[in-house]
Amino acid sequence: MDFQTASFITSGLLVIIGLYGVFFVDNILKKIIALEILGNGVNLMLISIGYNKIIPILLPGMDKSFFVENSAYPLTHALVLTNIVIEASMLAVMLGVSIILYKKYRTLKSSVILKED
Repeated sequence: MDFQTASFITSGLLVIIGLYGVFFVDNILKKIIALEILGNGVNLMLISIGYNKIIPILLPGMDKSFFVENSAYPLTHALVLTNIVIEASMLAVMLGVSIILYKKYRTLKSSVILKED
């Protein structure tokens, strides 16, 4: 099994674990952690898509066609960097909302918070 296949399998497992946590776990903090795991799985999948034999720069004397065939695809790596910034902002907002919910309901169980009165 090569590196790229192992990365795809790992990213798929991370996405499945994240989705399970989002849909079947009752604690809000655990749901937030599951969303982070899901996001990391998506990031790993994007990096795996852009992975090639990783030649970062065109070295002197290197054939340009060899460089084009073996260099990494930079768009997916740029998307991952953007996604990391968005996830950090989203994590801060989610944790802030969870603090407010805890102060109001004195619990972080979503079944108690969403219970209709």
